[in-house]
Amino acid sequence: MDRIELADFLRRARTRLTPSDVGLNAGPRRRTPGLRREEVAQLAGMSTDYYTRLEQRRGSHPSRQMLTSLARALRLTDVERDHLFHLAGEEPPRPGGSSGHVRPGLLMILDRLTDLPASVLSDWGEVLAQNTMSVALTGDRTGTNLIRRWFTAPGTRALFPPENHEQHARAHVASLRAVTAARPGDPGPAALVEELRTASNEFETYWQSHDVVVRRPSPKRFLHPVVGTLDLDCEVLLSDGQGQQLIVHSARPGTDTGQRLELLRVIGVQDLSPSS
Repeated sequence: MDRIELADFLRRARTRLTPSDVGLNAGPRRRTPGLRREEVAQLAGMSTDYYTRLEQRRGSHPSRQMLTSLARALRLTDVERDHLFHLAGEEPPRPGGSSGHVRPGLLMILDRLTDLPASVLSDWGEVLAQNTMSVALTGDRTGTNLIRRWFTAPGTRALFPPENHEQHARAHVASLRAVTAARPGDPGPAALVEELRTASNEFETYWQSHDVVVRRPSPKRFLHPVVGTLDLDCEVLLSDGQGQQLIVHSARPGTDTGQRLELLRVIGVQDLSPSS
């Protein structure tokens, strides 16, 4: 780990960005060029103290997951991401396998979708990035796997009507089977399959059916705890060579759902509990 070069690279990458580049409000009296350290830490999901120590050449060795988060927060290109990994003494992600790195252009599109829930997913269910509306709709799920959560965290299903649970479960399994067949050398999807076949009898049952599907545009019903039922169109707008998809949920103008989605935009991620 080259602490001196790593610190310099992080600092320069941070100062070349503006808050608007990453969907943040600059606010008044801003003197810091580029992003503040606490803003990078927030975007990367780490403590400000830890990120500050990295820039001050005294941080501990970051994990591969942390490096991926930093690359995403700093909007690094693929070449810059690989350089970041090398400075930290890690091998970059292998070509052809799953990558948690989201291209800067895709993140820019995500940041500018301010009135619709949008997220970037890997084709095997990894949540790589969400905008504010997506967090308001489903909660913050960045860094988790939707398929794992569906079969191991039952509370996840409360967002959807019970009569739709089997449909979602079958779609998750069939999509994962298609990915593992298409990329047999990718350890991520294969490990997830082995984990879930052991952890969930339901997953194993659907796995044995050998259904195969890929994610396509479709309507989806959500049961939001604050604004109520939302009948949304789910659009898959982009799928690049790295197996990543931009998922956008929208409502038809003039409908009850359209009004509720606008209410959700206004509410955002506020705490609406009685104590607040």
